[in-house]
Amino acid sequence: MRIGFLLYDQLTQLDMTGPAQVLSRMPGATVDYIAATMDPVMSDCRLALVPTVTMADAGQFDLLCVPGGFGCSAVMNDDVTLGWLRAQAPGLQWLTSVCTGSLILAAAGLLRGRRAGCHWAWGHYLPLFGAEFVAERTVFDGNIITAGGVTSGIDFAFRVMEHLHGADVAATIRLALEYDPDSQDGGTPATARPDIVANVKAITAQRLGHRDAEMRAAADTLAARLKGE
Repeated sequence: MRIGFLLYDQLTQLDMTGPAQVLSRMPGATVDYIAATMDPVMSDCRLALVPTVTMADAGQFDLLCVPGGFGCSAVMNDDVTLGWLRAQAPGLQWLTSVCTGSLILAAAGLLRGRRAGCHWAWGHYLPLFGAEFVAERTVFDGNIITAGGVTSGIDFAFRVMEHLHGADVAATIRLALEYDPDSQDGGTPATARPDIVANVKAITAQRLGHRDAEMRAAADTLAARLKGE
């Protein structure tokens, strides 16, 4: 199985590196990291990521994953990347995303009428693109699999592996990676204290800034494209 992860400026590296580490262990899998050029891509924690192939030379993947990050809104208005995603989609066995990566898929018009996961603070944008936000760590809808925020990508990857290769293979890889997280209160809006939720919402709103306008512009562009079809 050819697995590809889309890279773009200011992505959240754990959205990508978490599931990439898991899925790279999947039997028969090869993993590539795709960008517009072969230049290093800067993540939002200043960890540079090196592409292994360009979009122009990538060929068809079997499973494609789009990670999230604060840079997602710019990609949602990038015709080249959205066009490449639309070209990949018909040949994919699985189209996937982590965190706000689902908003990029939505901006490409690939989630219309679909249920999808997203980071809890950004999921309300999905209906602008005709998708239904589902507040779960992993959401299956046909051949589209979307994960919630950031760390959900690891759980998502194990769900994918179990779906494709069975529980024993997934359990073997889980043990090899020593993935045994404690369930601790405070990791979701439902379990965190109200003042903590309010604080995160305030921080998110501040960091959104112009990105809100960019996401709404992407929704308008998609609507215009669909009207013209």
